[in-house]
Amino acid sequence: MYIRVTRCLHIEMETRRDVFQGIADPTRRHIIHLIARKSMNLNAIADKFDISRPAVSNHIKILNECGLVAIEQVGRERYCRIQPENLRKVSDWIDPFRELWEEKLNSFEKYLETLQTKSRKNEKSKRKKRRPKRRSKSNPHSKKNI
Repeated sequence: MYIRVTRCLHIEMETRRDVFQGIADPTRRHIIHLIARKSMNLNAIADKFDISRPAVSNHIKILNECGLVAIEQVGRERYCRIQPENLRKVSDWIDPFRELWEEKLNSFEKYLETLQTKSRKNEKSKRKKRRPKRRSKSNPHSKKNI
């Protein structure tokens, strides 16, 4: 019987989350929306939600790990501010799809305009077919008066 002894090395690595993980949750998207205009402290952010403060803190921690939110200590308060430059990855990923949808919507708009034009033409031709020309009684050139 042989006994093999191995050593385990524990290497700590910085775990950085993906930006898309940050925006995947609706609560985190709401937090991003809240602090997009101005920095807010953790308590002010937590007051906007019907979940516990530790849950909000966890969402903010994830946003911080994704690089979407910076946490700044000012006195006893911790303020969160948006890191908009890190949302560029999301924008860059979405751009090809935005272009695709704009093309599709423009094509659909042209199709609807074509349908409306055809519909108007059909309505005009139906009106002409339905209404025979009437001669008024007061018209001296009408056949009845001749």
